[in-house]
Amino acid sequence: MRDNMAKRFITIWFRHLKTDWLGIRHPELKDFPFILAAPDHGRMIISAANAEAQLQGLEAGMAVADARAIIPQLKVKDDIPDLPGKLLKRIAEWCIRFTPAVAVDPPDGLILDATGCAHLWGGEMLYLKEIVSRFRGYGYDVRAAMADTIGTAWAISRFGQAENIIRAGHQTTALLPLPPAALRLDVEIVERLEKLGLRQINNFIAMPRAALRRRFGQLIIQRIDQALGHEDETIQPVQPIEPYQERLPCLEPIVTAVGIEIALQQLLDSLCFRLQQEQKGLRRACFKCFRVDGKIEQIEIGTHKASLNTKHLFKLFENKLSSIEPALGIELFIIEAPKVEDLNPLQEKLWESAFGLEDSGLSELIDRLANKIGTQLIHRYLPDQHHWPERSIKPATSFLEKASASWKITRPRPLQLLAKPEPISVAAPIPDYPPMLFRYKGKLHTIKKADGPERIESEWWLQEEQHRDYYCVEDEEGSRYWVFRSGHYSADKSYQWFIHGFFA
Repeated sequence: MRDNMAKRFITIWFRHLKTDWLGIRHPELKDFPFILAAPDHGRMIISAANAEAQLQGLEAGMAVADARAIIPQLKVKDDIPDLPGKLLKRIAEWCIRFTPAVAVDPPDGLILDATGCAHLWGGEMLYLKEIVSRFRGYGYDVRAAMADTIGTAWAISRFGQAENIIRAGHQTTALLPLPPAALRLDVEIVERLEKLGLRQINNFIAMPRAALRRRFGQLIIQRIDQALGHEDETIQPVQPIEPYQERLPCLEPIVTAVGIEIALQQLLDSLCFRLQQEQKGLRRACFKCFRVDGKIEQIEIGTHKASLNTKHLFKLFENKLSSIEPALGIELFIIEAPKVEDLNPLQEKLWESAFGLEDSGLSELIDRLANKIGTQLIHRYLPDQHHWPERSIKPATSFLEKASASWKITRPRPLQLLAKPEPISVAAPIPDYPPMLFRYKGKLHTIKKADGPERIESEWWLQEEQHRDYYCVEDEEGSRYWVFRSGHYSADKSYQWFIHGFFA
C-alpha cells in the first residue's frame, strides 16, 4: 500500500548530537559551556561544542588552548571515536515507532519515510510535532521538516526559517530562497557559486542544464532533480522492512494485560485478513511492544503449517504474553510475519474434517507444544528397513513425510526403546529359557512371567554381531521389560544379556 501513495519524507537534524548526548548522560554539564576535544598533530582540537560554548564564540576546529583563553571555566571532555554513527543507529532504531523505514544520514541526521504514517497521529502537523517534542524532551536540540522529497526536507530542516511542512507539490517554491548549501553540494561547489554571486537557489535553478553541468559538474543537476522530485532517491533502512507487518499506535500508553491482548487480537485480525487476500498463511510471527521508556518487548511464535486461524495464533501468543512488561506504558504495537507460505483457500476448511496428519487439531496441538517447550523437543519417527530395533526407526525430515516401509505390528514392542541396549547380569536356565532374575543398575528383579524367545537377526550384509533372542519379562512388581541374549548359548562360552526397552 505504501508504494501506491504519494511519498512523504521527514529529515531530522541533530544540531549538537554529541554534546547533547553527553549532557543527557551528565546533567551537571547542562548549563555550562563544554567541548569535546581530540588530538591533532600534537595539539588538542575542538571536535564539538555545546550550545553554551558556541554562543561564546567556540567552534569545531579551534585549539583547546585558545578556547580556554576565551572561557577560563570551560569544561573539556575527550571525544569518542565513531560516536555519531553509533548514536544515530541507536536513535534510528528507536524511531521505528514512528515509521518502519528509518535511515541514518551522517554525520548528524536521520531520514524517515513517512508515507502513509501521519494519519495515525492525527495529521502531518501533529505527527511532526510529536517527533520533535519527544526528542527535545529527551534533551536533543533538533530541527525537522517534512516534504515530498528527501532533498527538500533536508534543505528545510537545516536552512528553512518558518514553515517546516512543505505541502505536496510545493517543493520548488520552498527551495528558491535557500542558499546553495541547502542542495547538499560539496563545499567547493558552494564556494564557486557564491563567488559568482549565486547566493540563492533561485539565482541558478532556471539556468540551462548544459551551462550548469559545464561549470559545476553533474552533481548539482542531480541534487536539483532529487530535491524537485524529478529523480527518485531511496534510503537504506537500519532494519529491513518486513513485507507483512501491521502497526497499531496508541493514543495513550497501554499498561494493562487486557489492553495488550486487545491490541494483539486487532493486529492478528488485520494481518491474517491481508494474508488471506494473497492466499498465504503465517508460519512465523513476532509481536513487538514499543515502551514509552524506549525499550522494546517482543515475543515470537511459529507454526509447522501455514495458518490463518486467528484463534489458534492468539493462543500461541497468549502463553507468552505474561513475559511482556509494560512498565510506564506501551505506545506502539507491531506484528510482523517474517515467514509466510502459500496457502490453498480450501486448506483450512479441509483441516476442520480431516484426520491423521492432516487433522487441524493435531496441527494446532503441536504448535502449542512447540511454542511452550521448543521445536527441538518434538520429534516424529518413521519405520526404516532394518531388522535390529534401534535401527528400525528414523527421524522424519518433515511433519508430512510419507513412510517408505510399514511398521512391524505382529509382535509386541516396548513403549520406551533404549537408543543403545544396556548390559545386565542374568541367571537363566539353559539352553533357551528366559531368565529367572536379572540385575539392572544395581537393582535385582525376580521374573514372574516371561514370553519368548523372538529371534532377530542382523542384516546379512552387515554381519556385525550375533543374532538376538528377545524375551518379554515381568518382575514381581508388575513392571515389564524387553531383554535379549546375544548369540547361541554354549557350554564353553557365555553370551551377554541386555535390556533394550520398557513396556507401560
